Amino acid sequence: MAKQWKRRLTFLTFAALMVGLGSNDSLRGIFSTIFQQHFSLTTTQLGLIVTVSYVGNLVFLLVGGNLSTRFSKKRTLQALILIWIAALALFAFTSNYMVLLVGMALAMGSSTLLNTTMNLITPLLFAASPGFFVNFLFFTQEIGTCGSQYLLGSYADGFRFWQNTNLALLVLGAAAFALLLFCEVPEETAAPADPPARRGGYDWHIVLPYVLVFGFYFIAEHGIMNWMVAYGVGGLDLPQASAARYLSFFFAGMMVGRLCLSPLVDRLGIIRSLTIFGGVSCVLYLIGSLGGAATMPIWAISGLSFSILYPTLVMSIRLYFPARQVSGAAGTILSLGSLADILFNVGFGRLVDTAGYARSIGILPLSAVAFFLVFLLFTRLCKPTQGLQ
Repeated sequence: MAKQWKRRLTFLTFAALMVGLGSNDSLRGIFSTIFQQHFSLTTTQLGLIVTVSYVGNLVFLLVGGNLSTRFSKKRTLQALILIWIAALALFAFTSNYMVLLVGMALAMGSSTLLNTTMNLITPLLFAASPGFFVNFLFFTQEIGTCGSQYLLGSYADGFRFWQNTNLALLVLGAAAFALLLFCEVPEETAAPADPPARRGGYDWHIVLPYVLVFGFYFIAEHGIMNWMVAYGVGGLDLPQASAARYLSFFFAGMMVGRLCLSPLVDRLGIIRSLTIFGGVSCVLYLIGSLGGAATMPIWAISGLSFSILYPTLVMSIRLYFPARQVSGAAGTILSLGSLADILFNVGFGRLVDTAGYARSIGILPLSAVAFFLVFLLFTRLCKPTQGLQ
């Protein structure tokens, strides 16, 4: 009974933390115009804020993903929460562009590795229905994302509002750290049927296609998060509140989808679920992003089918690697995939400054198509070795 109680407390702590992480991840897009006004930034400088965020992702996932195989998962989570809290403190108590960049690297890097680590731990808590609980966990993340998009997007009116928002997240992070002290976090253990780890590291015939899949996916989804509001205001002349509302609808779809569609992941299987919902997402994304203001609602609706893609993609990594390699392989794949985010955001702000939003935005639907085509090819050529899903 005590073990079951601790398992439930662990999941509740994860859920509370995911609400904060979801809010944290959406703040760059919400406050992008406020940053631009407060610090007198060009679009290129604004893009640098996003770029350093993904540099943080790269470093944390590449280094932290492999370190997490050497230390306990609980110790890893505690260290990451403390780093995240420190970054939030920088945001809450300073007003400096360079400090903002440092804080973004720390906040987004620790947030992404926390997100990934909890994704990999959750199936160990609920082995009977991992797809449901992983996607339900990300549903709680979307409560934070969608709620912050709607509320903060409508009421954010200056840099002081940004500081107060981060102070509230800091309190939530401290509460999650305190709860984690009483949690029992399971460790990944090798099954008897697991093949031995490959000498020399991971199977790069599996790693490299996964990197492409995640790379194109990151550009497509994160492009909405980081640039939909700026595109709506600067490219389509929409009011700030209207552009933010479309973004909130996208993440509302993500939230509803992760609650309502998560049972289908266990029923259909991981690969089949990704194929079906990946295809639907690609079609809606293409139509919605290329039709200007008239099709913005369709672009927003695509969040419903996008909802299960990321958590299920991360969960699928365990189908291709021995148990003791899963955390390290996930860190390597996601860190290298985040290079696509870095390169995209380095160039996109500059491209907008020179060519305008109307031409530049086409990169996003092309990335959505590339994600789906590479995924289809990969799953046709490489079959899972660690399970039937």
